[in-house]
Amino acid sequence: MGLSFSGLIMVQSRQNVILALICFLNLKTLYNNKMLTEILVKIFSIVFLISVGIVLILGIGTLFKGGETSKKYSNKLMQLRVLLQFIAIILLVAFAYFFKN
Repeated sequence: MGLSFSGLIMVQSRQNVILALICFLNLKTLYNNKMLTEILVKIFSIVFLISVGIVLILGIGTLFKGGETSKKYSNKLMQLRVLLQFIAIILLVAFAYFFKN
């Protein structure tokens, strides 16, 4: 005749799972917003730190290469490294301040 009590619980739990997935995809809950923000903060931090490392390695490589390449690009790469380091440090400090947990 209809659903038994355990069948009703299974249907209800499936509906809750679907509802939870829809809420997560729509980002309507505070927890999901916080989780997404933390993921973005980690991604931005890693991207800026890797970019600083790449520019540092390129700058050191052109410095040791010497010659015309060193004269042309070494100073520009080091200036870019300092700028990227400044941005990365400011962002990391801001992230640490605003996301203390």
